[in-house]
Amino acid sequence: MLKGKTIVLGVTGSIAAYKIANLASMLSKLHADIQVIMTQNATNFINPITFETLTGNKCLIDTFDRNFQYSVEHVALAKKADVVLVAPASANVIGKMANGIADDMLTTTILACRCKKIVSPAMNTNMYENPIVQDNIEKLKRFGIEVIEPDVGLLACKDVGAGKMPSEEVLLDYILREVRFEKDFEGKKILVTAGPTVESIDPVRFISNHSTGKMGYAIAKVAMQRGAEVTLVTGPVDIEPPRFVNVINIKSAEDMYNAVVENFEKTDIVIKAAAVADYTPVSVADNKMKKKDGDMSIPLKRTKDILKYLGENRRADQFLCGFSMETENMLENSKRKLEKKNVDMIVANNLKVEGAGFGVDTNVVTLITKDDCKELPIMTKEEVAAAILDEINI
Repeated sequence: MLKGKTIVLGVTGSIAAYKIANLASMLSKLHADIQVIMTQNATNFINPITFETLTGNKCLIDTFDRNFQYSVEHVALAKKADVVLVAPASANVIGKMANGIADDMLTTTILACRCKKIVSPAMNTNMYENPIVQDNIEKLKRFGIEVIEPDVGLLACKDVGAGKMPSEEVLLDYILREVRFEKDFEGKKILVTAGPTVESIDPVRFISNHSTGKMGYAIAKVAMQRGAEVTLVTGPVDIEPPRFVNVINIKSAEDMYNAVVENFEKTDIVIKAAAVADYTPVSVADNKMKKKDGDMSIPLKRTKDILKYLGENRRADQFLCGFSMETENMLENSKRKLEKKNVDMIVANNLKVEGAGFGVDTNVVTLITKDDCKELPIMTKEEVAAAILDEINI
């Protein structure tokens, strides 16, 4: 995923330094070239050999270390870096960065870097809230350095408050947003729907489907990583929403319809990946009365057709993509849906095909447009998401 990308991790003197070993391991599994620079104080919290073992690269500490192939090391590494993450970032190093002080290998390299720089402060609450530290953080932001807000919680010193470094997964998401993809969707606004809808029959029963939201969430995540401004309208699911995405939680098909209509006009691309319940009870109150009288039948009415509305009300410059989940006659039904709903692309899959459908991390889809029909092999849902976006960006 990150092959050919150079990630520089700057580790400073904080107890949170141990978390970066796990982050380095995660990046290594994604085939990134990981270069770790430590301050001298950081070596009191974690041994450089740990990072050298995980990354396969020499851990840099001393600006004047001669034990490497000759080059002006801090300049060479600065030119090579695709992104720099300083985590944990101590108050001391934040102050140096904010004021252009370069008196060790880490601060010297940072000063020479032209790539994106991200800082994750980690320190005692009183230090973090000190006006001088806060002023230095604001100064970093003015210079274009992204600052990850620390978590609030129990710190190593047993104080409770802001200053805790976020999890390795959060730090990884910041790195992936920056370097995983080229930003070919920058400036585009994308609306994605995902997950099931839930239609209440009475206080106990409801109508829904088996959608887990994984495909829609993958599309939202990859679109965000490719630079788009993403709004995700999602039914109830059991997965974490992607970071850096505007999430609108809904429950019923009516809720989803209203959310889509409200946001439709301001979007460039709409990808409807949600599995909306086709029917909803006519009246929950009526059902309660019928049940009381011993009548267990449930009068139903069709939910509003979101894709049909989009096709009828689209602008000429909008791109519409729908999904078609079939169990038979997949191509014929999907092509008919493409024309009937007036959309640009249908992503079709057969729920009977192994590796496709609900609840799995893979999918097998066919991308159908007016002029083409492209069958894709079994892929992860994030790979499918990238393929869908590739087709839209043609």
